[in-house]
Amino acid sequence: MNMTKEIKETKKTAFSKKKTSFKLDEKTFQRLRQFAALLVFFLIWQLFSDWNQSKELFNPRFLPSVTQVLGTTVDGIRSGVLTSAILASLGRVFAGFLLGTLVGVVLGVIMSSVKLINDIISPILNLLGPIPVYAFLPIFMIWFGISEQSKVLLIAYATFLPVLTYTVDGIKNVNPVWIRSVRSLGATNFQVYKEVLIKAALPNVFVGMKISLALAFGALIVAEMMGASNGLGFIIVNARNWFNLDDMFMACIIIGLLYSFFTWVLTTIERLLFKWKRDGVHSAIEK
Repeated sequence: MNMTKEIKETKKTAFSKKKTSFKLDEKTFQRLRQFAALLVFFLIWQLFSDWNQSKELFNPRFLPSVTQVLGTTVDGIRSGVLTSAILASLGRVFAGFLLGTLVGVVLGVIMSSVKLINDIISPILNLLGPIPVYAFLPIFMIWFGISEQSKVLLIAYATFLPVLTYTVDGIKNVNPVWIRSVRSLGATNFQVYKEVLIKAALPNVFVGMKISLALAFGALIVAEMMGASNGLGFIIVNARNWFNLDDMFMACIIIGLLYSFFTWVLTTIERLLFKWKRDGVHSAIEK
């Protein structure tokens, strides 16, 4: 009897463990909510577009449905035009973003360590900072022409300022106790920067990179709209000229999807590198 009872209890425990393993955690629920929100958005868009086509509240050509945009996307992929445009835009934004990030981090470290350079560069950056990046596009086109160089440099400039600002802020706000501790152990200036300052400032650098990513995509599209023969920005301006709203919506949605994907990549890398970071208020709330 005891053996039978123990077997039953063991099976019951195993079943309950198996049952609880199917429970969804908070992050999974969050992803499901976000996915559901996107589905609802596209559903409302589809329904409203269909309703407008039947009632003709305004010209149905001005608001294509989701299915029409999907059909245009499939046609663009089959013809190779869309794939070529995406690759061209990705090449430009990658080159500009990496260049701007590299220059921003290096200059940020130099400005934080050499007060003279900081005093010289800071007022110049304060002067140029409030000016929208897009205002420099005509200047870049005059200086560098409508070649790839002008587009990449404009994207790099858009990326550079936030990364520089957050790098300087991150290094300046490092806990001085950490610096004194490694110096007491005989660390050189180079080791202090390498092992303490730069590593402590990296979370700030990633914040600057995520902010810069949106600016980089904005600069990319503006540059392609003004002087390019391919790319997602070129598709938008070409669609405007010919009133091809399907192409315009398609390019805009792809830009949003690409930006969301690369933001997710940066966030994932940040979480892997900085597991010690908390989520602020969300971590303080008891589940």
